[in-house]
Amino acid sequence: MKEYTIRQLTPSLGAEITGIDLSNDLSNEQLNQIYDDLIKYNVIFFRDQKISPEKHIEIAKSFGTIEEPHPIYPHVEGFPEIVLLKNDKDNPPDTDEWHTDVTFKSDPPFASILYSKAIPPVGGDTLWCSLSKIYDALPDDMKKYLETLRAIHDMGDFRNNYMQEDDIESAKKLNKGFEEFGHAIHSVVKIHPVSKKKFLYVNPGFTSQIVGMSTPDSNSLLTYLFNMMSKPEFQIRFHWTPDTLAIWDNRCTMHYAIGDYMPHQRIMNRITISNDKRA
Repeated sequence: MKEYTIRQLTPSLGAEITGIDLSNDLSNEQLNQIYDDLIKYNVIFFRDQKISPEKHIEIAKSFGTIEEPHPIYPHVEGFPEIVLLKNDKDNPPDTDEWHTDVTFKSDPPFASILYSKAIPPVGGDTLWCSLSKIYDALPDDMKKYLETLRAIHDMGDFRNNYMQEDDIESAKKLNKGFEEFGHAIHSVVKIHPVSKKKFLYVNPGFTSQIVGMSTPDSNSLLTYLFNMMSKPEFQIRFHWTPDTLAIWDNRCTMHYAIGDYMPHQRIMNRITISNDKRA
């Protein structure tokens, strides 16, 4: 472990780790160190890693259970566990907004592991923000108030996948989509199961309503919180290079994949981990 080096990237979150070859068989000590750094920094990066799909899966399984194959996105050939994110002018990304993954589920995933395969010559950065740092920056009275609230999360912009025309058939498809993905209700403030830090748990992508509020009042409060979340001091903007592995804690972060690289192509392989076996 003496070669293992970590460099913090911002005061709020993010660290880059060097001195470890993820293609090798990793010891329990190394895996536990990576996990501890993930909890501490929320998102961690490893550049210049030549890993196979099998190794990608092996690393993911060391953290917890891999999610079932994605119902919409394609997968890497022969590896249904690995989502293939292949975007260009003919297939633009749909993740270019702030979101925490699938909070419309009652049990959103613990973490994701994203591996860069092809990077555009310019653009294609990803941003993350710390939901605990955002919570810490709120006024004390606001914190106390938010801790009493719950919010409804739904599938957000994924509605667009069902709305081909303004007709009854699209409405039926949309209703079917809501039947499949449903809604979830989450506390507006949560406590991290490992670090025990409190964090704000709403996001522009999927949070639609504060429970018990009128729509105008709910929109006003959510707009205030989303504006707070947009401050750059809570964020990291990461510039990808080929063969970079990123791991982030989905419980206490939001992310935004910038879709500014058209007509160039960006190819990433992603595995989502549903549960934290160490928690």
